[in-house]
Amino acid sequence: MREEALGMIETRGVVSAVAAADAALKAAPVRLQHRVRTGGSWITVIVRGEVAAVRAAVEAGAAAARAVGRLAGVHVIPRPSEPVEEVIGPRTGGLGRKRKGGGKGRGKGAPSSRGEQGEES
Repeated sequence: MREEALGMIETRGVVSAVAAADAALKAAPVRLQHRVRTGGSWITVIVRGEVAAVRAAVEAGAAAARAVGRLAGVHVIPRPSEPVEEVIGPRTGGLGRKRKGGGKGRGKGAPSSRGEQGEES
């Protein structure tokens, strides 16, 4: 069993999810574990840390999501049990999605879809 809290912020849409994650991470010393897409445009942002920090982060994230879009719900579990840990999973990472084709992007200096020139370094 982990000795840290689990915080969840469920939103509708990427903008709300990003706003929630950003506010949560800025409000308290927590880490973004991952996000879960549950279908349609529902996204749950999951954060970890000390109980008080997770509570503060979830409150801030919820307020941000509500301000820019749609908040479905929030929940904090102070010390999740092993079965809950198995449901959540060990993934870590951000809100982005892996690109198809091995993660290869446009590359440096390649024009974007808007016709702009990429950065040179």
